[in-house]
Amino acid sequence: MPSLFGSTSDMVIQPVQENGSEFLLAIDEKGLYLTTSKYVDSSLADPNRYTQARASVTARLAALGLDAAALAAANAGRVKKFGEGEAKKKVNPLKASKRAMRG
Repeated sequence: MPSLFGSTSDMVIQPVQENGSEFLLAIDEKGLYLTTSKYVDSSLADPNRYTQARASVTARLAALGLDAAALAAANAGRVKKFGEGEAKKKVNPLKASKRAMRG
């Protein structure tokens, strides 16, 4: 299930090594970002999704020899919107009409 603030394992594209540290390259509705395994599939909000460091992701990936545009295009199917794919609650039309009559 997609999360508004956290990162989930289905958002992760691949692990990336940068300056001896391991980061996880992930994607959401705003694009690519780098996060750590501490925030993936946890109940914690992922600050890497909402910080200014996100603006430098393209340059950081280019320095590592990765094409950000190609990665984003290839993994666009991983992006899920909140509430997408969930079953909708069915409405009984008889009860709905009675509610409308009450005013």
